[in-house]
Order: sequence, then structure tokens, then C-alpha cells
Amino acid sequence: MSKANTQDNKHPFGAGRDLGGKIAWITGAGTGIGQAAAVALAGAGMEIILSGRRKANLDETATLVRAAGCEPVIETLDISDPTEVNKVVARIEERFGGIDVAVLSAGINIKNRTWEKLDVEGWDAVVKIDLNGAFYCCHALLPTMRKKKSGLIINVASWAGVHVSRMGGPAYNAAKHGMVAMSESINMEEAVNGIRSCALCPGEVATPLLEKRPVPVSDEQKAAMLQPEDLGETVLFLARLDERVCVNQLVISPTANRIYVGTKT
Repeated sequence: MSKANTQDNKHPFGAGRDLGGKIAWITGAGTGIGQAAAVALAGAGMEIILSGRRKANLDETATLVRAAGCEPVIETLDISDPTEVNKVVARIEERFGGIDVAVLSAGINIKNRTWEKLDVEGWDAVVKIDLNGAFYCCHALLPTMRKKKSGLIINVASWAGVHVSRMGGPAYNAAKHGMVAMSESINMEEAVNGIRSCALCPGEVATPLLEKRPVPVSDEQKAAMLQPEDLGETVLFLARLDERVCVNQLVISPTANRIYVGTKT
């Protein structure tokens, strides 16, 4: 079980809502943003369920989550399989009674991403995970959140979901734009059920996804990007907001934003 967050917060308006004992499910939890979100939420006292395709990566995250004060549950999952997504959500509901915060962070991109090099298989691979997989998770989550009349879904989209970018490529741009639109449609229909969705749209983040870039990224460039822990703190901020607050979309970028100054893909 999680240990309550004992940090002494001196902010005159408090630290936001108490997350102690609440349930968080994170997809793409093995690395990057998902891993950082899991650690940040565990530190706030939440119960953590970790999902991702690679068990070894989830075990690594689990070690970090334990250090933050929580014994996590691991649910290995390929979110492109809707049947398996439904099974995982059903098991979480049976064990914990529901999910309070879902961080849908699983995502991929491909190296051959320009129109000149992109093929049908590459397009399908990106859309299958980045858009369809997010839909399968939301579709499975909403019934259990409706029962509780409460719930926050954080859809980790991208800068490319707001601004079309050569850097991401057409498949990634399309999938992330779709994710942003899907996220807002949840707010339109489910606000009456106390459910909130935020499309979190970061610019460049120094995660393992950079390894799929057609042009290698230097260590110096990585250091200037957003770091996973920055996004972990952002997820924690969103989770701590009162349930009366819906941040429909949050765009966050590095101060040294290479998209503004121009870069090769």
C-alpha cells in the first residue's frame, strides 16, 4: 500500500487535492513520460498500476515507484489489443474499485516517417498504438469512471497534435491530432458524469523515442529538451487540481524550442 505524502507544503493555498490512496493507471509506464508520471504520482500517495509491453522495463519502473513509497501492480499490456485492454481495466476495477487517474502515455514513432519513405505498414503501426490504442483505453475506462461520477484521463499527445510538424512525420501528426480531438470529445460528452480529460501536448522530450529519429540527436540537444521528470511534475499538477477544474489541453515546450528555430527531421 502507498504511504501518504508527508512533505510539509507551505504554499498559502495548499498543495491541491489529496491523492493519498487514490488509484492511478499508467500506460507506457516502462520508460520516459509514463515512468516519470508513475514515480511522481506514487510520491503523492497514489496506488500505482503499471502497464506496458516490456516486462523488464516495467520492473525497472516498479523499483523507482517502490522508492517513492508505493508497492505497484504490474499489468503487462499491448494497448493495440482491445480485448486485453478491457481485461486489464476489469482486473483493476475488481481489485481497487475503479481508476481515479489514467495517464495514457504509450506511444511510438518510426524512422522512415517522411512521405517519401513512409509505407502503409509504418502508417498502420503508428496509428494502431498512438490513436487506436488510446481510444481502446478510454473506451474501457469510461464505464468504470461513470459509475464513480469521477475520473481524470491524461492523454499524452504531443506538440505535433496541435501544430503540424515535419519532425514528427505525417502518421505521427495525424495520430496525435486525432488523440487531441478524441480527448476533447470526452469532455464534451462526459463532463456531466464528472469525468475530465486533458490532452497533454509536450514539445521535444528526452526519451527513448528519440532513438527512432531519422537524424541523430546529440547529448547537448537532449540536455536542452524537456526531461521526463518535467512531465512527471506536470502530470502531478494536473492530478492534484480540484475536480471542478478541467485543463482541456496543456501545451508545454522546452525554452530552447528547436521547432521554433528550425531543425532537420
